[in-house]
Amino acid sequence: MFHTIAEKILLAHTGKKDLCPGEFIEAKVDLALGNDITAPFAIDEFRKSGVKKVFNNKKIVLVPDHFAPAKDLKSANQCKILANFAKEQKIVNYFEVGCMGIEHALLPEKGLVFPGDLVIGADSHTCTYGALGSFATGVGSTDLARAFIDGKCWFKVPHTIKFIYSGKLNKWVGGKDLILYTIGQIGVDGATEKVMEFSGPVISKLSMDERFAMSNMAIEAGGVSGIIAPDEVTLGYISQTPNSKRLTAGYKSKLKNLKSDSGASYLKIYEWDVSKLEPMVACPHLPSNVKPASELQDITIDQVVIGSCTNGRISDLRIAARILKGKTIKPGLRLIIIPATQKIYLEAVKEGLAEIFVKAGGVFSTPTCGPCLGGHMGILAEGERCLATTNRNFIGRMGSPKSEVYLASPAVAAASAIKGRIIHPGTLE
Repeated sequence: MFHTIAEKILLAHTGKKDLCPGEFIEAKVDLALGNDITAPFAIDEFRKSGVKKVFNNKKIVLVPDHFAPAKDLKSANQCKILANFAKEQKIVNYFEVGCMGIEHALLPEKGLVFPGDLVIGADSHTCTYGALGSFATGVGSTDLARAFIDGKCWFKVPHTIKFIYSGKLNKWVGGKDLILYTIGQIGVDGATEKVMEFSGPVISKLSMDERFAMSNMAIEAGGVSGIIAPDEVTLGYISQTPNSKRLTAGYKSKLKNLKSDSGASYLKIYEWDVSKLEPMVACPHLPSNVKPASELQDITIDQVVIGSCTNGRISDLRIAARILKGKTIKPGLRLIIIPATQKIYLEAVKEGLAEIFVKAGGVFSTPTCGPCLGGHMGILAEGERCLATTNRNFIGRMGSPKSEVYLASPAVAAASAIKGRIIHPGTLE
């Protein structure tokens, strides 16, 4: 039987000889992730089970990143639950403040996710790791608790929708624009409970950071995973991680088959020539309410946030700094820069990017999810409007339900910060 890449990965983690979409399966997971919001519930359920030790202290990852550094007493208590459990169970991959980062940027950076892996996380944006050619999906805290116990989880094998992108991308257009365009085309429910498989010549030319941005937002179309078949770009990225030794000759040989079969069945196939695509912006209050930045130049903004698990990587900061260098932001506007990990933080400092942001009138934060989910470090008041490189713009997502959030790439965000209104970055040239 012919299979998609997602089906192949799921099958490889069962004892079955075959499977098909719609079937319920029990599969072994390679990694189980929790954060300061979701893991405390999982830990509580784990304790209720009576089991004394987790299935594997090397295959569980705990990252306090949503409200950390702790913004208040409740946040501090949540983080303490993770710290105590990690100490008790000798969890190898527990990342405390000072060495942590936003989880979906941190795990790939640490080399904890590889092509062909099956990863679950009690966070909806776990789908980010699909950019590495893994099957990665968000689950509930009770599912995470079960994985803590025996390293397994139940799945309903999803159908796959294939997206093929051809053409040549224009300047200032990248992965964030591609995924916003895609969600705009199919809607926030266009891939509900489906795998989104991104492919085509445009995808093959994207950097890993651009691929992460695309896979990260698969959930915004309802997708359970956003997957890209691994290639030389993927291997090049992995070779620079602490776990590069896992890239043995035998492993690389297995990767040759880690792609969808030519006869694989898809629920739908979309194919777009994106040669004329412009920088895109998702308007309130859905990621699917997408328009070209050039059509929104009358929209004034109070705040710009550049960061998050979508666009807080070093290439994102470089793009923003390139635009902001030697310029200052609009008086009265707040510019908040949040590097996704400590490594990215240090690189930004060493390259002088942090200085560019501060001189432009912005603030440079420690890694945190911060304002993305209305946590801290940039909450919006009633009537305020923010342009962010984050992934969601639902009502009240970043603070007051009477505020507005627009989503865009780092290039659009940086250029707009200068003018105090949404603009196409090309207008500054």
